[in-house]
Amino acid sequence: MRIALDAMGGDRAPREQIRGALLAVREFEDLEVSLVGVAEVIEPELRLAGSHPRISVVPAGPAIAMEVAMTMLHNANADAVVSAGNTGAVMASAFFYVGRIRGIERPALALVLPYNAGRVLLIDVGANTDCRPSHLMQFAQMGSAYSEKVIGVRNPRVGLLNVGEEAGKGNELAAEAHERIKECGVNFIGNVEGTEVHKGIADVVVTDGFTGNIALKVGEGIADYLLLTLKGVIKSSPLFIGAALLLKPALKRALQRLQYEEYGGANLLGVNGVVVIAHGRSDAIAIKNALKVARQAAKSGLIETMRQSFARATEATQAAGT
Repeated sequence: MRIALDAMGGDRAPREQIRGALLAVREFEDLEVSLVGVAEVIEPELRLAGSHPRISVVPAGPAIAMEVAMTMLHNANADAVVSAGNTGAVMASAFFYVGRIRGIERPALALVLPYNAGRVLLIDVGANTDCRPSHLMQFAQMGSAYSEKVIGVRNPRVGLLNVGEEAGKGNELAAEAHERIKECGVNFIGNVEGTEVHKGIADVVVTDGFTGNIALKVGEGIADYLLLTLKGVIKSSPLFIGAALLLKPALKRALQRLQYEEYGGANLLGVNGVVVIAHGRSDAIAIKNALKVARQAAKSGLIETMRQSFARATEATQAAGT
């Protein structure tokens, strides 16, 4: 299992990318990581961090590292690509070098969110700000396939993010998408309100990229606020500090679930290969988790499943038209 990691993308590149790659290959014995980027910059950092036989360097200029990684994926020299670079640039590179799966109108960004009730896949979280009902229907199909093949959820429940639970609620897009998703063959449970997403009522929550990106960033902001508030309260009293020391393992475990580093990265579903986009501020832990997400998706056979599924759907549509 070889993953091409864009070593030049992200606010903390290449140091955190290198450290994240080392963490990943030490955790997963079947994993190889190709660090793609400026060799003169990467190699000294790699020697400093500690070399590993399953980490290699693929030379590329700083402006084309992402393109080289995508070309490796296209040519089957890598099983997946991970980048913490600019989201728009990563998507454009994936579209140009890897291409879309036949039958998919719009690829979408899907992110697994770890909630207390389990894991929920939110799709789309930013690839498409303007959508048609048919796009949301395909997001539901792609999200359902990912949840089943990668996360391991049998017959995943799919919900549509909306302002109310009743059918017909929301704007015109939501109302029409509701009808399309209901008929597309997924296990559709109807509308899901924002306050219900974290409760695990649905395994997949579908929305347009504009709404999904706002929801995601509001969630990140609330998590940051909670962390800062908790730290402030603990420091305000010696009694609280003493209690925090006793509860440190439990607090650490709870706080980890609020941090974006634990998400790993968003899968760009709909392109003809596994592409994972990590947070621009990713540290070594976040990069390691992004590589983990990419490894899981590549091992699952998701891409081949989606190719076959959407090819059949396209052939059926063409047959109906004739």
